[in-house]
Amino acid sequence: MIPSPGRYLALGDSFTEGVGDPNKHLPNGVRGWADRVAEKLAKDQPGWEYANLAIRSQRLRQIAAAQLEPALAMQPTLITLYAGGNDILDAGTNVAQLLRQYEELVATLSTTGATLLLFTGYDVDVTPALRLFRRRNHLYNDGVRSISREYDAVLVDYWSFEAYRDPRMWAPDRLHMSKAGHKYLASRVLDVLGVRHSMNLLDREPLRSRTLLQWERSQRRWVNDWIVPLAYRKIRGVTLGDNLQPRWPEPVRVPPKGGLRRLVRSGFDDRSAQAVEGHERG
Repeated sequence: MIPSPGRYLALGDSFTEGVGDPNKHLPNGVRGWADRVAEKLAKDQPGWEYANLAIRSQRLRQIAAAQLEPALAMQPTLITLYAGGNDILDAGTNVAQLLRQYEELVATLSTTGATLLLFTGYDVDVTPALRLFRRRNHLYNDGVRSISREYDAVLVDYWSFEAYRDPRMWAPDRLHMSKAGHKYLASRVLDVLGVRHSMNLLDREPLRSRTLLQWERSQRRWVNDWIVPLAYRKIRGVTLGDNLQPRWPEPVRVPPKGGLRRLVRSGFDDRSAQAVEGHERG
């Protein structure tokens, strides 16, 4: 489906940055599905280059403002885009207007000639309060499906993946994927791209049942650890991504053996705004 090797560019928010899949040895302390896809691409066809401009908490307008121009300059051959999820959870969001902005972004990216992958959003059922946003999410998903057809993009229908009904696929905050969730999504993206892989996915052993007391304690801990700080940040008008830079701001050539961690171990400085030697196109 895609010319190999090429240049893969990942755009978006925490979903694509890799939040929920911690790794202290990688930029911003996370790994994520996009890194895993880049590494498998390079293993299958050495020579792939990769950049990831995604930053947690960014809204669609911020993604368009900060990531679009660098994306066009990089001349990618493969682009993945997930944007709008944070907007859906904001009070007062107009979904029709959000989709118009989304289509403008997709239309511009489509001019690159790159293979473009778009994602629907998942219905995260963590609390009855968030069920109020389901209608928005469904409207958004319908719009993404329509836009993907209009611009001949490849749709990754994340919304339909039943594996994410398993709570082990979610991080402790219940809003971001866990390591298992990121690995599973990487496998689905690779399947869509027709790339060979043998990822070790989640062990499907039955979940252990919990007592009512255990469930109540879990709920209280979740509210105290995640919901209260989130509400406080919204009141203050700050986000977790305010002081972060993109994890891989310039294309890097992904080693087929050792992957991106090999770059870090070899002393590659992802904040230097320099690509790995030889990444420039002739």
